[in-house]
Amino acid sequence: MRKRRAIALAATAGALVAAAAAAGPAATAAAKSSATAGASTPKIIVKPGALHLTKVFSSAPTTAECEADYQVACYSPEQLRDAYHLAPVYASGITGKGETIVIVDSYGSPTIQNDLTVFDQAFGLKAPPSFKVVTPLGPIPWDPTANPDQVGWAGETTLDVQAAHAIAPDANIVLVESPADETEGVQGFPQIEQAELDVLTDPAKYGITGQIAVISQSFSATEETFTGLQQVEPLRASYELAARDHVTVLTASGDSGAADVGLDGETYYTYPVTSWPDSDPLITGVGGTEVIDNDNHYSSTTWNDTYSTAVNEYIFGDAGPNPLAGGGGVSELFTRPAYQDGVRPQYGNHRLVPDISMSAACSGLYDNYESFPAGTGIPNGWYPSCGTSEATPLFSGIVALAAQAAGHPLGLINPTLYRLSAENAPGIVDVTTGNNTVTFTQGTPAVTTTVRGFDAKPGYDLATGVGTVNARYFVDELAGS
Repeated sequence: MRKRRAIALAATAGALVAAAAAAGPAATAAAKSSATAGASTPKIIVKPGALHLTKVFSSAPTTAECEADYQVACYSPEQLRDAYHLAPVYASGITGKGETIVIVDSYGSPTIQNDLTVFDQAFGLKAPPSFKVVTPLGPIPWDPTANPDQVGWAGETTLDVQAAHAIAPDANIVLVESPADETEGVQGFPQIEQAELDVLTDPAKYGITGQIAVISQSFSATEETFTGLQQVEPLRASYELAARDHVTVLTASGDSGAADVGLDGETYYTYPVTSWPDSDPLITGVGGTEVIDNDNHYSSTTWNDTYSTAVNEYIFGDAGPNPLAGGGGVSELFTRPAYQDGVRPQYGNHRLVPDISMSAACSGLYDNYESFPAGTGIPNGWYPSCGTSEATPLFSGIVALAAQAAGHPLGLINPTLYRLSAENAPGIVDVTTGNNTVTFTQGTPAVTTTVRGFDAKPGYDLATGVGTVNARYFVDELAGS
């Protein structure tokens, strides 16, 4: 069910080799032909895990080192803090103190505490006031030999935790681990749903004090991989409870641009699709931007590395093009919520995603540290990562800061996002360049297809939503102060 792109990890000559993967779709619209009919197996496989460079670094790589080795940038937490103008927020005493970020992942990582400690020491960060790992559905045995997907999920978990902590350094973090792999369609969602429900219903049972501010989910599944809304409705109970309890829920919008992967996990759809849960009206869908550093002056454009030869070489092992862009589009499951009534009428009467975007580009990677238990054959070290799996936990940190500023949890923030955008509030940074159009080759005989996505434009668009944020203003604006 992952709508963010993923990779399979394998040890080769002491380095990780990335076999690109994505999350895909199920079958809602009978009028549309399946993208998988008669297709051969292309270069994609459905596996979890954040997108990585194919090289492991012994220390956190600098921008200069990544540019020399891969012709792309790598960013530290300090650089992203600068990009989002967080220094004055921290100086005012807003650091996430007293707030709790819940991060949900399949399997989790048995080395997450060590990885976070190494990450913090490298960048001079304090440990979170509280970091808890909870398994509401029972202990999760670590056996990557029998279940290789666990390695990818460990990488995903590490990125989620380290990205959220970097933005809200004094927020408590709760990692909720589910025992089932989330791929496409309903697979894995019932267990994730139950785990979230348990934590929301009785947080004290898991040692969580105070109210949860935000839930971060770096996964989703293409809407076409479900048979329709009737299959999704039973899986929404935790989101409905979160809305009632004023807990903000975030979900990644995906890494395949306007396309996504089919239920077979082997082929892309050849027409625009989008994914759930990010398309759910009760959730804030987080898309991707590329952060550009111009001599410490930062700007953002729509993330799209589909046509970047350098990026395709280190993710797919060829010159491309391959789908590598932030997800966005028009939902087939949900009608347009009232908070989107003011955006472009030409998009129709259905839910639009994403709502907002943060750094996700593989041409602007994020430094994170990963270690793996003996027996995996994978070296420990620094694996610069990317994707909306990065953007979502980054934004969870922003929400935690705003909840502290407000003095209470914020709940569904989408109405506020669209109001701030309509008012041209200084905390909303409109992204007006780029698109999420993607191109790929698949099938027998091989056919090259371009799925026309959406251009970034002034105001709301289906490439980056309302845009990105300048936290110096946005934190107070979102808090209502």
